[in-house]
Amino acid sequence: MTPATNTPAPARSRALRLARDLGLVAVGSALFAVGLNCFMEPNGLAPGGVSGLAITIRAAVLAAGGPDLPVGVQTLVMNALLMVLAWRVGGPRYVLRSLAGIVLSALFIDALRPVLPVLGGGDLLLCSLWGGVVCGAGLGLVFRTGGNTGGTDIICQVLARHTSLPVGTWVILTDLMVVALSAPVFSVENALYATVAMFLVGWVLDQVVDGLRAERVAWVISTEHEAIARAILDELDRGCTELTARGKWTGESRPVLFVILGRADIAPLKAIVADLDPNAIVVISEAHEAFGEGFRKLEP
Repeated sequence: MTPATNTPAPARSRALRLARDLGLVAVGSALFAVGLNCFMEPNGLAPGGVSGLAITIRAAVLAAGGPDLPVGVQTLVMNALLMVLAWRVGGPRYVLRSLAGIVLSALFIDALRPVLPVLGGGDLLLCSLWGGVVCGAGLGLVFRTGGNTGGTDIICQVLARHTSLPVGTWVILTDLMVVALSAPVFSVENALYATVAMFLVGWVLDQVVDGLRAERVAWVISTEHEAIARAILDELDRGCTELTARGKWTGESRPVLFVILGRADIAPLKAIVADLDPNAIVVISEAHEAFGEGFRKLEP
């Protein structure tokens, strides 16, 4: 008898991860289309990027008595041209990772537009807030997979390579240019609300990609470092790493305690340090994510 062959575990894992990522891209693209069709486009809000430019072009052409240019088709054409540039910037892997988000978002934008209701009742503030939240959540799901929906980011990467400005600055500048172009087509008021939506999209996107669980990092410099480290281990049940640092003013070497904590552990840590050494130096900063023992499992 021929022995049964099973798919190797790594191959199964990759296949499951691919299926999960494609599912997230599909859901995220659909959410993005809902935000655009229900809140943004019908109310004259063009929140930057290729989609915002497509919304502006469609409205301008219709106002001039021209044909109806679907927003999804426009984004697909624009992104197809940008993919030629992306091939040179990021190579074939970058292009392939982007294709699913580009195609699905364009299809969902045009396919869902006839069946989705226009929400917000013309209240531009309400539309910019909800449109920003829904579109940002959709894009965040796509970005969590390592993919994207194309757009002006590709141009910004090229500009950053040939100028002293970073990519993030170019993204803001290009999005603001798209919003500014929408002002003569819609109104200055619409452009201002579109700017609110643009920044909200970016903020929600970051929250979805990074996760709502923002851990904290604490650095403690104290002469009572042994007692503080023991209390952290026993009372907080957290790992503690001791580093060696040297003060430039005194030239003395001192241990520095490095601790990763959850939000709920901050107040107990402060109490521990205050009891054992009120003169200790404590610096607490935010870490978007923490993986490993005691935290989430690190997945490829």
